[in-house]
Amino acid sequence: MEKSCTLLVHFDKGTPAIATEIKEALEGSDVSAKIEAMKKAISLLLNGETLPQLFITIVRYVLPSEDHTVQKLLLLYLEIIDKKDQKGRVLPEMILICQNLRNNLQHPNEYIRGVTLRFLCRLNETEIIEPLIPSVLQNLEHRHPFIRRNAILAVMSIYKLPQGEQLLVDAPEMIEKVLSTEQDQSAKRNAFLMLFTCDQDRAINYLLTNVDKVSEWGELLQMVVLELIRKVCRTNRGEKGKYIKIIISLLNAPSNAVIYECAGTLVSLSSAPTAIRAAANTYCQLLLSQSDNNVKLIVLDRLNELKSSHREIMVDRIMDVLRALSSPNLDIQRKTLDIVLELITPRNINEVVLMLKKEVMKTQNGELEKNGEYRQMLIQAIHSCAIKFPEVASTVVHLLMDFLGDSNVASAIDVAIFVREIIETNPKLRVSIITRLLDTFYQIRAARVCCCALWIIGEYCLSLSEVESGIATIKQCLGELPFYSVSEEGEAPTDASKNSQQPSSVTVSSRRPAILSDGTYATQSAASETAFSPPSIVQGSLAAGNLRSLLLTGDFFLGAVVACTLTKLVLRLEEVQPSRGEVNKVSTQALLIMVSMIQLGQSPVLSHPIDCDSYDRIVLCIRLLCSTGDEVRKIWLQSCRQSFVKMLSEKQLRETEELKAKAQVSYAQPDDLIDFYHLKSRKGMSQLELEDEVQDDLKRATGEFIKDRDDANKLNRILQLTGFSDPVYAEAYVTVHHYDIVLDVTVINRTTETLQNLCLELATMGDLKLVERPQNYTLAPESSRQIKANIKVSSTETGVIFGNIVYEASNVLERTVVVLNDIHIDIMDYISPAVCTDTAFRSMWAEFEWENKVAVNTIIQSEKDFLDHIIKSTNMKCLTAPSALDGDCGFLAANLYAKSVFGEDALVNVSIEKQLDGKLSGYIRIRSKTQGIALSLGDKITLKQKGGS
Repeated sequence: MEKSCTLLVHFDKGTPAIATEIKEALEGSDVSAKIEAMKKAISLLLNGETLPQLFITIVRYVLPSEDHTVQKLLLLYLEIIDKKDQKGRVLPEMILICQNLRNNLQHPNEYIRGVTLRFLCRLNETEIIEPLIPSVLQNLEHRHPFIRRNAILAVMSIYKLPQGEQLLVDAPEMIEKVLSTEQDQSAKRNAFLMLFTCDQDRAINYLLTNVDKVSEWGELLQMVVLELIRKVCRTNRGEKGKYIKIIISLLNAPSNAVIYECAGTLVSLSSAPTAIRAAANTYCQLLLSQSDNNVKLIVLDRLNELKSSHREIMVDRIMDVLRALSSPNLDIQRKTLDIVLELITPRNINEVVLMLKKEVMKTQNGELEKNGEYRQMLIQAIHSCAIKFPEVASTVVHLLMDFLGDSNVASAIDVAIFVREIIETNPKLRVSIITRLLDTFYQIRAARVCCCALWIIGEYCLSLSEVESGIATIKQCLGELPFYSVSEEGEAPTDASKNSQQPSSVTVSSRRPAILSDGTYATQSAASETAFSPPSIVQGSLAAGNLRSLLLTGDFFLGAVVACTLTKLVLRLEEVQPSRGEVNKVSTQALLIMVSMIQLGQSPVLSHPIDCDSYDRIVLCIRLLCSTGDEVRKIWLQSCRQSFVKMLSEKQLRETEELKAKAQVSYAQPDDLIDFYHLKSRKGMSQLELEDEVQDDLKRATGEFIKDRDDANKLNRILQLTGFSDPVYAEAYVTVHHYDIVLDVTVINRTTETLQNLCLELATMGDLKLVERPQNYTLAPESSRQIKANIKVSSTETGVIFGNIVYEASNVLERTVVVLNDIHIDIMDYISPAVCTDTAFRSMWAEFEWENKVAVNTIIQSEKDFLDHIIKSTNMKCLTAPSALDGDCGFLAANLYAKSVFGEDALVNVSIEKQLDGKLSGYIRIRSKTQGIALSLGDKITLKQKGGS
């Protein structure tokens, strides 16, 4: 049995102190030696030693000491030693310390009195406390506030003992008198807390008697008042009208802690617009006035909760929330933007976008090291605003296009994706966006951004001038051809040939092929042997742009995108250019560029050759330009854009479905009571109470008060812990709430005898921790008892709770043990479906180090049905678009994503194919940052994938 203690001191048992040495030090007259000896003794006791031989020595030589440190250590020693024998009776030698404690309670020194009173708060032995009660009560009237406040706490702890009401019958009356005359704020707080805990009616009566003085009370007392109000109104919601006035008055308190608690109390008690508006104002003031980042994050969480339940009121506070962006902390900025994006309306969109534009321009100064990440968040926020309200796109798109060449690749990609979406959804901006994109294209340095920008150029350059400008821009960024050359000896080699690692020469015959300056081949005659240096890269002039430098690094995927863009532009030029000769000239130049890229990819100048996919793509473009059919032209010029439009519509549909899923669903029962506001008596009600009545009526009518009642779900969470034939029957109702697990255990005595010292002993496996050990109970025959146990959860993984019920019967000398069934805590209680972008998913997939690979083993024969079954079993969100899962090709690949209550990400990739015999095969790969979630999800999938429940 693990014993509870209030002091935990690290002590190295590798060199334990010898009891005789401690005893000699305690018997000596050296105070410092006594202090060290007491510390060693306490450390040994906390580490499991008993040291019974020291007690008499401490009574003889330590009790009389006048040193304050020695007395403090003595009280710690007395707190942790065993004061009862195995039968639960107080040890006789404990009587020896009673006289010393009484002397301390009457000691002339205030510190000795105070710490002794505090020590009594931790004593549970009635036999020791009873003789000390008169001395404790005398200290209630001591002149020093330190003693009075600890005396009040001692009275409260004594009164809360099982026999405390018999020991101190009139304790609440005494404390009420003390409260009415007390001037010290801490002592008043303790006195009110005692009434609140032990006699709630007296506390309420005192509060209502002094309503007008509450705003003048100290911070500590005001916090207890708010706690009392919350407790009273939770048990009786009809009483809240009495306390609203107190809460409103405390909103102007000088203490920020009181203001914060006051706003939270107001939200929990009232749904009236006036009350919610006051709470929102208070939170916004705290958000701007507090410098502590942790406080800001907590306040933002409260504002986020208000946004979920009272969006209309929070819309008016959107600019106040936006001011939190002035904080340099990325977490605060991210939370702020998340809240603001859900509060945007046509009325405030212009102000919000203007503020975001100013923040984007601030990030250009480069003073902060995380400016790139912050700029990326701002770009994504502006993107979201522009999609919801297309009319603001024209005010931001040109500003953001300046960041296409940003050194932060992630933000540059976000800008490119934003521009791609805006140019499709806002046809009026097409010309200006294309013009700006062609002007700034040379600034782009990232290959992925170049690919996106080239796709935009290929799809949205429609007029003759735009097509010609697009082709000219690409040619300029590619630079002069060829990309590599073979130079003769005696000619001035290029810089690249000077740095060639292989200066060897080769001898050729009298007739040899040669590459001319324009990239074409010719046959050259030579009368004598001529030596050539090996091929080398031609870096081009300084004017050569970004595409050339990226291609020369071996990025042939970008080369394939260049080829596709040139193909689209040439095909569109054939439609808008009346001169056939001009079209042929441009087509020839495009073919030359494509052939040069293939030559570069197949040449030995690069460390790795061109990949097969890029090669096939470029060859396809060459063939297409040589012979074009109408069907192929339609695919290249129309179908690609139609696919993009379909993708955007599916994305918008998914976002709409997510908003619907987030919306609160309420159910009203047919026989629920509905009060009619206009028929109610309004006599004596304030405006706030009237508004609250209206809101309560609306909630009752729509069923919001009962929306959490899911009786069927509750029944599923009841677990049987013992058998029906056991003398003690137990079952548990398990409630999982974020970081806490609450076990509500019902224990029934099925015998005809009284069970004494019945105790529920629990232990945990995994990252679970029992908060406190349940106390012992006495159960009458055939009676029951509700026992609650709190367990803390520290990570997302499957845990096990196991234990026993131990009790004593009157006719049995030994204790009886009933073993309980194990309680398995499911990982599904901690994770919920979430959404992230494809880019974020790939980034996390590459970053996370823990992977669990599960082989597919199922009786399900449909790929789509199996995927749906995995999604349902793992409580995850499928990120792959439905259109990508359509069809029946025998293969399926999908990405799933979920987030835990601890902020952990869970990534799953499902890759399956149908075999010839109709069975499914493949793998499910799970990745996460922590090992626990990867293993637990893998176990869950292994258990569920066969199609079981």
